[in-house]
Amino acid sequence: MKKNNSKESLSEKNNFVVFLVDDQIMVGEQIRRMLADEPDIEFHSCNNPKEALEMAVEIKPTIILQDLIMPDIDGYSLVDEYRNNDVTKNIPVIVLSSKENPEDKSLAFERGANDYLVKIPDRIELIARIRAHSNSYLTQMQRDAAYRTLRELQKELEVSNEELKKLSSLDGLTGIANRRRLDEFLKNECLRSARDNTEISLILIDIDYFKPYNDNYGHLAGDGCLRKVATALSEIINRPADLVARYGGEEFGVILPNTDTKGAAKLAETLRKKIKDLAIPHEHSDVAKCITISMGVASKVAFGDSSPKDLINMADGALYEAKDAGRDQYKIASN
Repeated sequence: MKKNNSKESLSEKNNFVVFLVDDQIMVGEQIRRMLADEPDIEFHSCNNPKEALEMAVEIKPTIILQDLIMPDIDGYSLVDEYRNNDVTKNIPVIVLSSKENPEDKSLAFERGANDYLVKIPDRIELIARIRAHSNSYLTQMQRDAAYRTLRELQKELEVSNEELKKLSSLDGLTGIANRRRLDEFLKNECLRSARDNTEISLILIDIDYFKPYNDNYGHLAGDGCLRKVATALSEIINRPADLVARYGGEEFGVILPNTDTKGAAKLAETLRKKIKDLAIPHEHSDVAKCITISMGVASKVAFGDSSPKDLINMADGALYEAKDAGRDQYKIASN
């Protein structure tokens, strides 16, 4: 028997929803009459205990009034079923019994009931307990919903912050790491180098005669050139531990943790050939008819806070040596 078939949500109606499970139809009618004049209480009942759980899941009551003694299945077993179902596990249950037996009360609470009343209970007391337990349940549900929403918002915020952090570390033109990321990465890897007593290498790269390229081919072509060079460098620098970044303008930097001078020099030559093989036309270069690069290679075991700056200065000095020697080559910094 149902008093209200409305499909509105509880929050929209702001009602307390009572679900009575009792095989005695007359008991159900008596309790219905007790609650009939309460505009904020919606009443549902079930006289077949086998259908109780299914109806409770559908109705989603704010409180269940559960008869203790019924044919086929007892009230304790139904309380167990409520507590083992995700939809009904937190709904408060008031056990109704014809006996005021301390042992029955104790067992009811042990099995998960929230309250115990001898039927037929006093109308005022019944309504007071319905409202008290329902209010507590709804408050908990609202609190849980708020916590879930907060957790979802926190997850969204973490994802957004991670995306922002990622974007703030990337060069907008080339899509590789930017100078900020290079400085941060170099600092951390120098600390690791000092701790583990391992060499770290830095390669600074400059596109040869890039200003004449920009002046003669235009800035759009210059931007395209930078993107092609960045992509080519990234294809070679593919160890997870390494980093390739745009250092600024037409300069790039490559950080190679746990790499000695020999390994860095071999990689520098590979990079030189890779860029030249791109065959990007450059009729205004004094080195070749295509884009080439010059590089400075520096390797050392870091030892202190000055190590990142020392490595940059060493690689920068070697880069100038490569330019002075005719470009399209690399030079190794002396320690």
